[in-house]
Amino acid sequence: MKESALDRAAVAAGISLTYTNAKGEPEAISDETKTALLAVMGDARKEKGAPLPPVQVFSGGAARQLNPEGRGLYQWRLRSEKGREFSGELQAGEPFTLPSPLGHGYHQLTLSKGKKQWQTRIILTPRRCWLPEPLRNGEKRWGALVQLYTVRSADNWGIGDFGDLQQLLEQVARQGGDFVGLNPLHALYPATPDFASPYSPSSRRWLNIIYISVAQLEDFQQSAAAQKWWKSAKTQRALAKARDSEFVDYAAVMALKLAALRHAWAQFSLRTDDDAQRQAFADFVRDGGDSLRYQAAYDGLQAERRSEDAQAWGWPAWPESWRNSQSPEVQRWCEAHEDEIAFWQWLQWLAQTQFAQCWARSQALKMTVGLYRDLAVGVAEGSAETWHDPELYRLEASVGAPPDRLGPLGQNWGLPPMDPHVMRARGYQPFIDMLRANMRDCGALRIDHVMALLRLWWVPKGENADKGAYVSYPVQDLLGILALESQRHRCMVIGEDLGTVPPEIVGLLRASGVFSWKVMWFEQQRDGSYRLPGDYPRQSIASASTHDLPTLSGFWSAGDFALGEKLKLYPGKEVLQSLHEQRAKQKQALLDALHKAGVMPARSARQADKLQMTPALNLAMHKFLAATGSALLGLQPEDWTGMTTPVNVPGTVDQYPNWRRKLTQPLEAIFTDKGVTKLLKAVSQTRKGK
Repeated sequence: MKESALDRAAVAAGISLTYTNAKGEPEAISDETKTALLAVMGDARKEKGAPLPPVQVFSGGAARQLNPEGRGLYQWRLRSEKGREFSGELQAGEPFTLPSPLGHGYHQLTLSKGKKQWQTRIILTPRRCWLPEPLRNGEKRWGALVQLYTVRSADNWGIGDFGDLQQLLEQVARQGGDFVGLNPLHALYPATPDFASPYSPSSRRWLNIIYISVAQLEDFQQSAAAQKWWKSAKTQRALAKARDSEFVDYAAVMALKLAALRHAWAQFSLRTDDDAQRQAFADFVRDGGDSLRYQAAYDGLQAERRSEDAQAWGWPAWPESWRNSQSPEVQRWCEAHEDEIAFWQWLQWLAQTQFAQCWARSQALKMTVGLYRDLAVGVAEGSAETWHDPELYRLEASVGAPPDRLGPLGQNWGLPPMDPHVMRARGYQPFIDMLRANMRDCGALRIDHVMALLRLWWVPKGENADKGAYVSYPVQDLLGILALESQRHRCMVIGEDLGTVPPEIVGLLRASGVFSWKVMWFEQQRDGSYRLPGDYPRQSIASASTHDLPTLSGFWSAGDFALGEKLKLYPGKEVLQSLHEQRAKQKQALLDALHKAGVMPARSARQADKLQMTPALNLAMHKFLAATGSALLGLQPEDWTGMTTPVNVPGTVDQYPNWRRKLTQPLEAIFTDKGVTKLLKAVSQTRKGK
């Protein structure tokens, strides 16, 4: 069959012509979708006629050879990352081998002919991501997987904060653990605090300022106005209410913290120019550049507009002339509000400083991994990043997932995709900047939906998710850069590869040293039996569950189904009945695996339907996980304390308070609970092979 001009254009733009449907069969993408996505990309996909591409990545020992197009001779000059220069002539149409020695890093090649010049970024990368020496030597580590906002403590203001994180690190280390794994800490929306999903951020380069531990700030402690505010009966009542709330009251917490931080900022502003903290802040602002400036401007402008109009939630709801950071109106606002911008920049500095202190504490505690961060798959449409850099994001599309058995219409996540053509034209700098921001001050980075390095399901704006198509990304280049930044930051990489994983990326991830994620619930063989601990791959992190799945107690009691029925998530009783039958089989298979692994006493119950979740069963599940061959193991505090309610119910928006459910016990109680300490002692001993 002859390929049409439309198909050729789609393939050239990276749009796949087919996808594998829920039946496992190839399904063609409609011409309407191809046309719509080509229009979304516009001219960004068309590289201008240059002798070489804008960027070339060479990984490992690959031949470092270029093939310049055009005619005649070019003069070339290469400046290495360390400042060394090479030069010469090359002939168009003939292979050109890069000079050596050139180390791993970012180098700049310039071709010239007459008055014309062309720039190509040369990136040389290692084959594999960083791996700490103890893990290279076969040792195994475990840690706590924590949604930081869920943490209760005697000191926080109704939401977990960086002060709690330090306490968590100390307590986990005391129990033999090696790291605390965190939900995304990306910047959200201080003016609209109820937009609380950590996976729909305003920016992936900056932090969520709600996690600042205000009470620890020297300027808060020294401000007379702040202390008067703090000691007032009104403040203390609001604080008690926020702390006692079953769910995080984001609006109340943000109001308290911003009021306190305004006082602290006034005190900080009294510092002299030669003050060490003021100089550190000035350095932070300088290094943050335009990205930090416009993140701060967006936060300030959003707060001002929301105070005037509650419906002005973000830039898509603002007047046209305010919808871009470079518009004359926005620039005039920035000039008139430099102090307001500085305030929001200062909050970012505080957040980064406190998080860096947590990392330093983990290293003082001799933790191998210490902290791991979580990188969301994208930013929201109404984000500071899309406002400041609309060219990088395709705002007329959003990413999601194609139809499958559980979602016949597919999924639309409402996140505009980064354009791979723009990324490439910029020498992958946006990707590099994002990795650097998220690899600092941690020992591991979890990449949500790691398949995005290979492809993303793009949905044209206004269409259902079933009208989308896969768009490819330069996976080899991105993996090479990932390995380079991983090695430089000494930060290992974990890829969230759950669900439908394209076979072509599995080998690439493993070869690049990216860890796989193994969730116990999903580790079943074709016959329904559960994979035994010794069969878990070394290059992986094992866990019982995730933030999108039920807790151990919730799974065993089928509490997730009861909640789903209450929320009307199932189309009929037949579907619910089928899910219960499947769960009964899973429970029996899991119980059988616990017995085979020797973590359940031989005399204990062997019929899952007659066994309730007990401390003994919970302990057995944790021992099973601890015995896995995975180099890393992540455990949830919810499972230590027998919680049943989930932190997030996929497929819901307003029906359930997602991203708000707190832990039932404060940190101080969790780590003095005899049942918890017994369980964690058993985990540590099992991980060490004792």
